[in-house]
Amino acid sequence: MSEPAPVGGRSAQLKHTGLRPGWTTGACATAATTAAYTALLTGDFPDPVTITLPKGQTPAFALAAEELAHGRATAAVVKDAGDDPDVTHGALIRATVRVLPAGSGVVFRAGPGVGTVTRPGLPLDVGEPAINPVPRQMMRDHVAEVAARHGGAGDVEITVSVDHGEEIARSTWNPRLGILGGLSVLGTTGVVVPYSCSAWIDSIRRGVDVARAAGRTHVAGCTGSTSEKTVVALYGLPEDALLDMGDFAGAVLKYVRRHPVERLTVCGGFAKLSKLAAGHMDLHSARSQVDKGFLAELARRGGADEELTAEVAAANTGLAALQSCAARGVPLGDLVAATARDRALEVLRGAPVTVDVVCIDRAGRVVGRSTPKGP
Repeated sequence: MSEPAPVGGRSAQLKHTGLRPGWTTGACATAATTAAYTALLTGDFPDPVTITLPKGQTPAFALAAEELAHGRATAAVVKDAGDDPDVTHGALIRATVRVLPAGSGVVFRAGPGVGTVTRPGLPLDVGEPAINPVPRQMMRDHVAEVAARHGGAGDVEITVSVDHGEEIARSTWNPRLGILGGLSVLGTTGVVVPYSCSAWIDSIRRGVDVARAAGRTHVAGCTGSTSEKTVVALYGLPEDALLDMGDFAGAVLKYVRRHPVERLTVCGGFAKLSKLAAGHMDLHSARSQVDKGFLAELARRGGADEELTAEVAAANTGLAALQSCAARGVPLGDLVAATARDRALEVLRGAPVTVDVVCIDRAGRVVGRSTPKGP
């Protein structure tokens, strides 16, 4: 009897960990928004309320609170982060919806416990509520669906709140990033991938084994789903050649050193890969930070003058540093990618692996890329 074909990729890694996934704050806010707007148009709250996530999953959320009065509807969902030790696990995410005049579109507000952006360098303008682009789009899409189903116009104001969010945010990097007053509403897929060092590193090793067993000569270590999409678009890699690296760059490199493949692409957000370029093997925000001084030195080597070098060193975020350099024609993204590639080769210690690095922004656009290089 023949052996079943190996199955790899992100979903297989998650299954292998045995950890239960959860839902992002963005998914919870979308569910609460969907329920609230439905009640506003029909008089009834759907409970549970079902939403569609960016990858097609359709989770159902029970409502923890609901209120319909004075032309407003509020629904609340308790966040379940699964087996991830997320500081927002168990938080009550509320969405209050009210109808706006025709042509207003969807307007977002920060309620109690949701932060406001006060410094540049984030994917949102200063003064905006800290509700990230993907959750905003999820809420817009669901508002449009509810409007089409129940005869609404889709012009609404959505105020997202998190009970005790300002207190919870003190355990995050938000205050340092200039997000004040509470938490950020985050998520690119709607799903929280559970974090466990030993389980996730074991799943990375299994991913490499599966790729090798399938005869893959080119694999990609990706920090998340957006970087996976990027490498698939660039290289057409199949699912079992994709390694969900997460923050564990060192785990990928050390295992590939012992179990080589011909080519390894490392793809991830610019800020995370700047940490790899600086020599960090664990890219989690709790254990390594973006070194603006290191970025400033790279920019200087890339042709930045004293003024730009100082601006990079003082930047609020890695993205802000990247934007400053891009405006002056200094290829900081490419410099980070090339340096991260060279760091990776150092860890590989001469193993017969050719490495290239791709840096992306939050939207998945390539902002830095190295040439492939071998030992």
